[in-house]
Order: sequence, then C-alpha cells, then structure tokens
Amino acid sequence: MRTILNLIWLVLAGFWLAVGYVVAGLICCVLIITIPFGIASFRIAGYALWPFGRTVVDKPGAGAGSVLGNVIWVIFAGWWLALGHLVTGIALCVTIIGIPLGLANFKLIPISLLPLGKEIVPSDLAFAAR
Repeated sequence: MRTILNLIWLVLAGFWLAVGYVVAGLICCVLIITIPFGIASFRIAGYALWPFGRTVVDKPGAGAGSVLGNVIWVIFAGWWLALGHLVTGIALCVTIIGIPLGLANFKLIPISLLPLGKEIVPSDLAFAAR
C-alpha cells in the first residue's frame, strides 16, 4: 500500500514539493553560512518525494543551535514551503482519493517549518523504538 500511495503522491504533489525544497536548498548553499539549511532542505526534499513509510522524530542531542537555526529558517524559507504544503493539502483533500495525500501534506508542515533537530527514519524503526 505504501508503494501505491507513494507513486500517486509522486505524480500529484511530491515532485513539485521536492523541487521547491531543492530550490530552497540551492539558494541556501550559495551562501557559506546557510549550508546547514541547504542540507536540511535536501534531506526534506527526499522525504517530500517519497513520504509514506517514513516518519519524523526528534534528533537526540539537538540543542540551542537548532532552535536558533529554526527561527532563521522560518523567517527566510520555512513559511513559504509550509504554505505550499497547506495549499496542496487542501487541494488534495477535495477528492476522496486525495484525502490520505492531503493528510500527508499536513504531516509535512511541521518539518517544513522547523527542520533542524529532526531526523527522518523508516516508520518501522520509529515504532519499534517506542
């Protein structure tokens, strides 16, 4: 089921959302000081491309630097990426088939706003750790 949802996701929303994250990552990598944001953006692009079967967990050991970085991220890139997820999620929820995809878009909003201090792991590992 994950594969089917991921393929439908890729066609309807995933590709364009991943492109948005790659563009944000490239812009961040142009400046030396924002390279950590670019790396986080590329990591989330992979998650936005193929989200089903993976989940986001807090990274142990993330400290004050992550909090400060997340504030800077929200101001410069996070709000428009989250807005893209919100608009796409609402559009997908219009149809019955698109509801799981819309909910997946809403699931991506928190990591698009606050990516630092988070880790993307397979769902099986996250549930086994709990």
